[in-house]
Amino acid sequence: MRSALRKSAVTGFIGVGLSLLTIPAQADPPLPGLTNLNFLTQNPGGTPTKSPFTSFDPTGWTGGNGLIYIDSPGTSTTSPSTACGTTYLSTWGCPSTLAIPGGYNEVEADGNPDYESGFSYNITGLTVGTTYTLSFYQAASQQGPNSPPAFTGATTEQWIVSLGTSGLTDCAGCLGGGNSFYSNSDATASIAATTVMNTPSEGMVDWNFVSVNLTADATSDLLSFLAWGDGGNTANLPPMVFLTGVNSPAGLTTPEPTSVALLGTLVLGLGYGVIRRRRAAKV
Repeated sequence: MRSALRKSAVTGFIGVGLSLLTIPAQADPPLPGLTNLNFLTQNPGGTPTKSPFTSFDPTGWTGGNGLIYIDSPGTSTTSPSTACGTTYLSTWGCPSTLAIPGGYNEVEADGNPDYESGFSYNITGLTVGTTYTLSFYQAASQQGPNSPPAFTGATTEQWIVSLGTSGLTDCAGCLGGGNSFYSNSDATASIAATTVMNTPSEGMVDWNFVSVNLTADATSDLLSFLAWGDGGNTANLPPMVFLTGVNSPAGLTTPEPTSVALLGTLVLGLGYGVIRRRRAAKV
């Protein structure tokens, strides 16, 4: 009887431990065909980071006019290639370095509709009517002291993402009072907005992993991104939005192997403690 109780307790706690380590499967398949996921490659003649999106000219991407840059990862304020470094457009803070296999660059975009536009990547091999999951990392900050003038004031930032036969555009100030709206000329395009980031004055919001669901309306669609700050208001604070790791896994934010080992030790320890208490109760 004691042997059976011991086996039951240990099995139960191991089961709890394994359930804590289980990663739920995505309900929808990831978007196929994205080869330049992290903006590492550029077309011949493109300039190195840090440079405007259209000068870096990332392979496979179109659009990106306005204050949109490709930065190198890193947190140095004296580097000419990081977001918070010495080259325009500099921000108050640099997003931390992610452990993305193969490396990555970052998109830095002004979320003021007066100074930015959408950028797109053509995806083929889609199934019409199928909903796909797109995951990536976003962060936010504000123009800082390395790019005078240094701006102040709390801002909000997010990405607008669409999948359709055309890309995202915005109408800056069209709603009056500096308020804007975004749209896609493809009436059946799928459009989604990421979680809003709330950035304190002279501050930043570090990388957070986000996912959106997009439904294909053709076998070949444009995946389009548009930086959206302060709810589309054109007040020039300005809200700066970062993007990288398109279709990267959420595993970059999971516990380190040492943390998993500690969790396993804790689970086994709890199981042993229950067995000892059961033994003591029998005496």
